[in-house]
Amino acid sequence: MTADQDGSHPPQRLGLLLAWHGSVTQTRMKRALSAAGLTPRHAMTLMHLEDGPVSQRALAERLEVDPSVLVGILNDLEGDGLAERRRDPADRRRHNVAITAAGSTALGKTNAALDEVEQGLFASLSPGDQETLRALLARIDTQADDFDCQE
Repeated sequence: MTADQDGSHPPQRLGLLLAWHGSVTQTRMKRALSAAGLTPRHAMTLMHLEDGPVSQRALAERLEVDPSVLVGILNDLEGDGLAERRRDPADRRRHNVAITAAGSTALGKTNAALDEVEQGLFASLSPGDQETLRALLARIDTQADDFDCQE
């Protein structure tokens, strides 16, 4: 950013500042995920499966994606041996999705790579500052409909 003639800096637009930091963060995160062999959507899906099997419908709701989009994600994960779909024994019409041992290993690598990125990004913030940032970001008016995941 260039200084004005009086040596001061023009005011920074908060939205543009947030977008710039978001772009840098997204680039670093995608790089880390790529090194771990996953896309952001694949990683998020595995993270939602980490606590145990979940119905395909509930998983689509948690990820806030259309069920048809989830099918493509799950096809990829199953093809790579990272997740599996099984019929629910209590209701044969429903599918439950579970992470596999290979998926847990991939998720462990992913989490380690993301931890490294976050440690670099937030190195100058205290734990309290990080909690404050988390709380402030939670108050920003954004909707899942606004999101455009370009993997």
